[in-house]
Parts: sequence; C-alpha cells; structure tokens
Amino acid sequence: MFIQIFVGTCLILLSVAVATLGFLVFEIILNRAHRWLIKEPHRPKLAAVLASAVIAVLWMITAGVWIWAIAFRMLGIFTEFEEALYFALVAFTTLGFGDLLLPVEWRLLSGMCATNGLLNIGMMTALLMEVLRHVRRNQLDTLKKRRPTS
Repeated sequence: MFIQIFVGTCLILLSVAVATLGFLVFEIILNRAHRWLIKEPHRPKLAAVLASAVIAVLWMITAGVWIWAIAFRMLGIFTEFEEALYFALVAFTTLGFGDLLLPVEWRLLSGMCATNGLLNIGMMTALLMEVLRHVRRNQLDTLKKRRPTS
C-alpha cells in the first residue's frame, strides 16, 4: 500500500511540475507579446490568446496523461503501451469506463490518477480564465488611458 501511495504521489508531483513549467512558458510568451496584445484591434487578439491558451492547456493535460501511461508501462501493469495510455486517459479525465482495471496490488494508483486529473484540469481551467481576464483587463486599461476624461 505504501509503495502505491509513494509512486502515486511522485507521479502527481511530476505531473503538476510539468503543468507548472508549461504555465511559466506560456506566461513568458504572453509577457513578450504584451505590447502587441494591448494594441487595437483587441478582439481578434483576445481570440488568438484563447486559442493558444486552449492548445497550451491541452498540451499540459496530455503530458500528465503520458506521464501516468509511461509509469503504468514501466511498472509492468500493462503489457501494451496503448492499454496503459488508454487507462491513464480514462482515469485522468475521471471518465472511468471500468473496462480495464489495475491489478489489486496497484489499484490505488487508479484513484490517484483520477485525483491528479481533477487537480490538473481544475488548475488549467483557472489558468485559462486568468489569462483571458488579464489580457482583456490590460486591453481595457489601454483604452481608458487613450480616451480623454471629461
């Protein structure tokens, strides 16, 4: 049991670290694009930020799924990588079909994988909304500065 908890905790930490690194890279890109983003027209740029943020979020979630799938395969839980990837995806997204199950000696990992998925998807949703809010707020602040006050 303790080995499962240790392995699961390490995988969660690794997945969160990869997502954090992805967020930091995305933030650096946004900071470099700041001047361009605050120039008009705003809405097409906001749409571009949304599209790029969604792609970044999907990449981070995909990375988390692959981390779990590689671990499942390396632990010998699944003989085929496709099975490991399928199970990791179904568990990470909390879909939980139940058509593949982990052996009893590793079954705690399925719940930990699902918990990791909930955590990452929640973090990524918050990231997505924060990015859009931040960019739009900067755009509106720029508009206010340009308009003369009465």
